[in-house]
Amino acid sequence: MGYLLLAGAIAAEVGATTAMKYTEGFSRLVPSLLTGLGYVLSFALLAQTLKTVSVGTAYAIWAGVGTAAIAAIGMFFLGEGMTVTKAAGIALIILGVVVLNLGGAH
Repeated sequence: MGYLLLAGAIAAEVGATTAMKYTEGFSRLVPSLLTGLGYVLSFALLAQTLKTVSVGTAYAIWAGVGTAAIAAIGMFFLGEGMTVTKAAGIALIILGVVVLNLGGAH
């Protein structure tokens, strides 16, 4: 159940970060509200996750998957480019999450 909650926390954080792109500096009400609500939901779900998943593992997965997802959304939907450096950075994030999990972070 912990990893299901973690998936929800990641989805809420990614949604909130994506909505933030459309807030125009928090001057637009609806995207601003979606951003705030998404982050509140994300942290609430992350807090529930920590009841069953170790903090190091949960945070590494939350931050790593969220960062990679936002980079992909930026590239595929928001017209941001992909460079070799950006791809290497995403790969290193994913590798770091895998290493933490294999290294007994839980």
